[in-house]
Amino acid sequence: MKNINRRNFVKKTAMAGIGLSVFMSGNSAWAFSPNETVNVAIIGTGGRSYALIKALSFNKNNKVTVACDVDRERLDKFVTEAENNFGFKIKKEGDFRKILSNKDIDAVFIVTPEHWHAPMAIMSMQAGKHVYVEKPCSHNLAENNLLVAAQQQYGKVCQMGNQQRSSVTSSEAVNKINDGIIGKAYFARAWYANTRGSIGIGEKITVPSTLNWDLWQGPAPRQEYYNNIHPYHWHWFKKWGTGEIHNNGTHEIDICRWALGVNYPNRVVSTGGRYAFNDDWEFYDTQNVEFDFDDKTIAWEGRSCNGKKLFNRDRGAIVYGTEGSVILDRAGYEIFDLAGNLKDTATEGSGSAATSSADTTGFDTLTVAHVGNFLSAIRESLPLNAPIVDASISTHLCHLGNIAQELKSTLKVDVNSGDVLDNDRASNLWSREYENGWEPSID
Repeated sequence: MKNINRRNFVKKTAMAGIGLSVFMSGNSAWAFSPNETVNVAIIGTGGRSYALIKALSFNKNNKVTVACDVDRERLDKFVTEAENNFGFKIKKEGDFRKILSNKDIDAVFIVTPEHWHAPMAIMSMQAGKHVYVEKPCSHNLAENNLLVAAQQQYGKVCQMGNQQRSSVTSSEAVNKINDGIIGKAYFARAWYANTRGSIGIGEKITVPSTLNWDLWQGPAPRQEYYNNIHPYHWHWFKKWGTGEIHNNGTHEIDICRWALGVNYPNRVVSTGGRYAFNDDWEFYDTQNVEFDFDDKTIAWEGRSCNGKKLFNRDRGAIVYGTEGSVILDRAGYEIFDLAGNLKDTATEGSGSAATSSADTTGFDTLTVAHVGNFLSAIRESLPLNAPIVDASISTHLCHLGNIAQELKSTLKVDVNSGDVLDNDRASNLWSREYENGWEPSID
């Protein structure tokens, strides 16, 4: 999988902002008219699915017809609330493969644990479905490349849920940065802070009767069930999750990359660890990563267990230049001169995301716009704001950060392909072990 080469493909595509091409493989138009209804299935009914179905209800000409989850209790709750709050008449399904064989479904929203994101997205496109996949779009770098190759081969619309790419104010700020509002932009910092508690030491228990544990694991090697995995703490286990840098850092690292106009770095270094608690959490509650480019740098600061804000924000990004700085978050932007004096500001508008990490679903006007952009790409072949060929690069950077931290070594990176150079240990972390029969592949 590592050898799937995106170099020529990426070099031919525009990477600098809102309105990126859909990147279809030979199909210049879909079998839809602007007013035709797109039939949607939602796979995974955790917290984020509630934000997405609400966003779908704010967009025209779509219909959520099926919801799927391996946890029957969560599925029942979601379908009841969706019907009561938004009027969708939704069929329940426990096995996503039945959705893929349903020819009446046009598009799927993948809101599952992260180890399912890329394999399910690839299978969905193979089945002729358009795909909206939540971040991160992959569990490892091999899947990342394979997902992009699958989109090229099957020619379906595939967008990642990095919804700030559909922010009007973020796009405006990036354009101003490109136009020189802060001189030469050379350094960007992304951050996320929270006060997560301990996940404890898991106790082996009987699988709940409402949970299909085998299908929940899917591509991951099988293990027994513990009481601190489902429904949320899987994020912190390497078999299923990808840590805070992906869980939240993907968003702001993506904005920094967008603002600086960069793709792959030439060097990556990471420091940090699991400091706050002695428990089963396998990733890092504190992580600082630096991505060096030829003449620019992106830094990521993640603090999962200490919620001290930066610039009075739990999360955000700041871009430094030779003549000033710009702070961007989901609510808008602020532009400062070199002395730190506020020169300009813009607010995203009513209903834009609060910057608080206390939000549990992430519903905001950005999600409404991002979902709308996805639907417009399907119906009208309009450009995507976060096509997978570009969004996957931000995910790629996060994977490099985790590899650098795991190995406690500096990574040298090919700036054209994103491959790690001269490091066999890093190559061993490029992919993962799969449960037999679940390895993702394309025809």
